[in-house]
Amino acid sequence: MSAPRPWLAWLYLAIAVAGAVLPWIANLDYMRQYGNSFDIGLFVQLANANPAARSLSSDLLVGASAITVWMVVESRRLQMRHLWLVLLSSVTVAFAFAAPLFLFLRERRLQELARQADAALG
Repeated sequence: MSAPRPWLAWLYLAIAVAGAVLPWIANLDYMRQYGNSFDIGLFVQLANANPAARSLSSDLLVGASAITVWMVVESRRLQMRHLWLVLLSSVTVAFAFAAPLFLFLRERRLQELARQADAALG
């Protein structure tokens, strides 16, 4: 097992905060322009409004799908708790928040497992 890197967990948490704030600035702008009710049809139309938007939307959908599968598998492997909160935050806050939040929680779990292994040896 590699040496613990406590700074890495906090870096992931800082990225998670940015991943919550930046998309929500855009979400609030969307609500100001198009109203507070969420129209999935309009949202999909805007997400595919031009080739650049379509590229980013497709990239996010495929990448987030792969990472979500990995998060489920990895959380089971490490016996992490509360994965449902991460998955829920992916659709209620932003995937840009959920993925680094998961990495923060994973890093903390790896540190916990390293401490347990050291205690068992020593």
